[in-house]
Amino acid sequence: MRFWDSSALLPLFAEEASRERLLQLLDEDAEVLTWWATPVEIASALARGERESLLSADQVTDTLRLLRSIAESWHEILPSDGVRRTAERLLRTHPLRAADALQLAAALVAADHDPATLALVSLDARLCAAARREGFAVLGA
Repeated sequence: MRFWDSSALLPLFAEEASRERLLQLLDEDAEVLTWWATPVEIASALARGERESLLSADQVTDTLRLLRSIAESWHEILPSDGVRRTAERLLRTHPLRAADALQLAAALVAADHDPATLALVSLDARLCAAARREGFAVLGA
């Protein structure tokens, strides 16, 4: 099982250059572990694409329907005091945005604060750098 952040999951629903590599990672290990708010982050990116006329309303609706269906099989790290406290520490340690700090905190909680036991899949350069500094093996970027 690997921890997938939203930047790595979004290309699975769109035609992007990184899609094939991410599908290969998913084929190697189909169990997805992710943060509870990841579907919201993906929905936000899709809505931004619609607002910027990169995606049609029908494309966004269809993709959100597919996302909801697939996300039912994901394992999610739920919000908790431990995730929040860890995210607060990460914000003081790394140049992360709040959402990325929550993603990384969820991964740390999932790994029982032993990042060597869990690989993290992300395409976000800032999150990848912080994850590496925390001790995760980072895939995707």
